[in-house]
Amino acid sequence: MKLDGSRREVMQRFGRFLLVGLLNTAFGYAVFALLLWLGLSPQPALIIAFSIGVMWNYLTTARFVFGSTGFSKLPAYVLAYLSVYLANASALQVMLSRGVDPFVAQAILTPVVAVLSFLLLSLVFRQSGKES
Repeated sequence: MKLDGSRREVMQRFGRFLLVGLLNTAFGYAVFALLLWLGLSPQPALIIAFSIGVMWNYLTTARFVFGSTGFSKLPAYVLAYLSVYLANASALQVMLSRGVDPFVAQAILTPVVAVLSFLLLSLVFRQSGKES
């Protein structure tokens, strides 16, 4: 199957999105683990790691996935990030209320959440240039 230029570009961007997502996940977990190792309790460590993670994720996603620099898109990015979280949390709760094992439920939701994240962030960064 031959992809036209536009579709190929979207698929390449989605591939970069998945790779950057792996990097971002590793970074966020490393920050969380470091804070626990330094003696913070889990909830404060999670809040700090999440806050640092949002900024790190913004920088890596903007630059390496969408080719954007600067912070003008940060408010929209945070809103999209929170929207994805709320959608994920709501769907997870529905599945849990129906007796689905939490490991299985989140495993089912993860690909859906990844696609939703990509679509929303594509809207955030559309028509981004180097100075956006």
